[in-house]
Amino acid sequence: MTTSDSKSSYHHGDLRDGLLQAAMEIIQHSGIEGLSMRKLADRVGVSRTAPYHHFRDKQSLLSELALQGFRHYGQQVEQIVNDRALDAEQHLNQFVQAYLRFALQHPQSYELMFGQTLWKSGQASEALRSEAYACFQRFVVLVEYWQQQGVLPAEAEALRFAQVVWSMLHGLSRLVIDGIYLESSSLDAITETLLGLIKQQLKTK
Repeated sequence: MTTSDSKSSYHHGDLRDGLLQAAMEIIQHSGIEGLSMRKLADRVGVSRTAPYHHFRDKQSLLSELALQGFRHYGQQVEQIVNDRALDAEQHLNQFVQAYLRFALQHPQSYELMFGQTLWKSGQASEALRSEAYACFQRFVVLVEYWQQQGVLPAEAEALRFAQVVWSMLHGLSRLVIDGIYLESSSLDAITETLLGLIKQQLKTK
């Protein structure tokens, strides 16, 4: 597609989606620091000012990418929990596997969703903050359900249990994404051990 073709095609209201797709492609190739609004405009083939009609600045754009990541992740989880062919324990097993799979298959999105680029800088958008909070709250509800079904120990407060489990999943994901733990062939065995620890947590108390 030539530059003129790009400019013509984006007059029909799809420039915003095109910018988001192109931004993620740049991040996948050059990292978050390799993305700029200028590079983005050049890649899409629009004027240097065109992206600013949809995103206030780079941080606004990154917040939207992170928001999309949460929604994509949420859709995967919903497919699992709504699968009537699975019992409560299978839902838990599938959830853990889906979390790790999402993190490893979409490391750039995962970094934006849970990394310091947006959160430590305090520049996450209100929409992103709301979606991230809702995502965790849905997980707390799942923990309560698994406790009621006897899959997870009921002695623990659901909120605290959810925080600990999420921390474990996040820690394992980061170890693999950051290249600290590279033996991905052992991930299934590690996941099984992780599930065992989650299910046995506090049962001896």
